[in-house]
Amino acid sequence: MNWCIIIPILVGLISALLGYLLGRLFSNNNVQENNTSNDGDITILQNKIASLEADLKACEKSKLSLSSDLELAREATKAATSNLGAAASLTADSSTTLIPFDAGAAKAAFGKKIKQDDLKVVEGIGPKIEGLFHNFGIKTWKALGEASIEKCQEVLNSGGDRYRIHKPNTWPKQAKLAYEGKWEELKRWQDDLDGGKA
Repeated sequence: MNWCIIIPILVGLISALLGYLLGRLFSNNNVQENNTSNDGDITILQNKIASLEADLKACEKSKLSLSSDLELAREATKAATSNLGAAASLTADSSTTLIPFDAGAAKAAFGKKIKQDDLKVVEGIGPKIEGLFHNFGIKTWKALGEASIEKCQEVLNSGGDRYRIHKPNTWPKQAKLAYEGKWEELKRWQDDLDGGKA
């Protein structure tokens, strides 16, 4: 046998076998290292996912709370609007409702356009005296109709000496007739008055 040929073949086979075994050994180490590295990455990602899910749940809870608060606010606004509407339809005496103003009837009786709650409709009240009443919070026929003659005199006195000469004895009753829409009766009465005095 020719040893010259067998020795290189044996060395080649042994080298191939050693190469194969070393390759398997190193590839197992790399796989294990990669698995260890991947396990760490997976853990980090799982922690991030858990954190994001917790944030999402907190946001959903906050959204539900805000939605609930918004619904309560809407209901409160609706109730307040309803209460305002009901309050607007009532006068100081809760059993009495407001009387609607009929501009056509007022114009027919007076022959001119009348604005609602224009205190100058009352015989004896001009723009300056109307301003004095407004300063006292008396801005409607109803409010003037419910004011006492003493209150009317107090309003006049607040304007100084030039307003004290006026006599408001008929003013509340005139305002009440205007508020109640009794325009014909008010016009007839005013025709008999002298500057608002009976």
